[in-house]
Amino acid sequence: MVPLSWYLMFAAALFSIGLFGVLTRRNAIAILLGVELMLNAVNINLVAFWRYSDVMAMAGQVFAVIVFAVAAAEVSVGLALVISVYRRRNTVVADELDMLKW
Repeated sequence: MVPLSWYLMFAAALFSIGLFGVLTRRNAIAILLGVELMLNAVNINLVAFWRYSDVMAMAGQVFAVIVFAVAAAEVSVGLALVISVYRRRNTVVADELDMLKW
C-alpha cells in the first residue's frame, strides 16, 4: 500500500508545476493548462484523503466530481474567451490583451 505522504508530495509537485506554468507563460492556452494541472492536484488530494480516512463516506469522491465539473466549465468558458480574443486581436499572448484598459 502506498503511503499518504507520497500522494501528497505528488499533488504538491503537480500543483507547483501548474502554478509555475500560470505565472511564467504568456500564451493564454498554456495558462489554462496550468490551471487544469492545479485542479488535478486538488483532486488527487481529495481522493487520497478520502481513501485514508476512517469514515467510509463518499465525500472525497463527491468533491472530486464537483472539481471535475468546475474544471470542465472553466475549460469551456476559457477556450470560448480565447477564441473570441483571437478572432478580434489575432493573438493569444496574455501580455497583449489589454481590451479593458482605457
